[in-house]
Amino acid sequence: MAEFLKIYPENPNPKALQKVVEVLKRGGLVIYPTDTVYGLGCDITNVKALERIAKIKGIKLERSNFSFICYDLSNLSDYVTQIETPIFKLLKRNLPGPYTFILPGANTLPHPFKKKKTVGIRIPDNSIALGIVEALGNPIVSTSIHDEDEILEYTTDPELIYEKWGSKVDLVIDGGYGDNQPSTVIEIKGTEVSVIREGKGSIDIF
Repeated sequence: MAEFLKIYPENPNPKALQKVVEVLKRGGLVIYPTDTVYGLGCDITNVKALERIAKIKGIKLERSNFSFICYDLSNLSDYVTQIETPIFKLLKRNLPGPYTFILPGANTLPHPFKKKKTVGIRIPDNSIALGIVEALGNPIVSTSIHDEDEILEYTTDPELIYEKWGSKVDLVIDGGYGDNQPSTVIEIKGTEVSVIREGKGSIDIF
């Protein structure tokens, strides 16, 4: 079974965050809190770990629509092509926050994502998630463990998440109760902005 690690969101313990980073660097899978539902993530640079997540989700890695959890917008150009200034301002205004922005993928994307035309960028307003990514030094690739058919408690209570997922992952973080509403997904093509899924983030942001 996975390790179950309590981290307090008000002031995440650096030693605990380092423990999470060590698991990620070894190719481990981690379930962690965000500002929406709990997420399942791994190090973006570890192909074996990426393949494990794809297998759990029952999809081929190259067909996956995982989000990239970033610490801030400073390394955005590693993953997305040049974006228009008004779009960058829109991202800056609303991140960190409960949004996934689908942006055109750069040709410098990590190997498994080379053929992807778009990538989902997330900067969650959650000190644990941001602390992990900052300490790791690069994004984590993430997918929510929200399941439409499940009892909602499964996606909000870390102990129930641990019971259900503990045998499939390496570490489950207890960062308190999660939300049961996923992020709002917004796709950006050039200067065109469209809402793909309305979730926790308000769509009155344009």
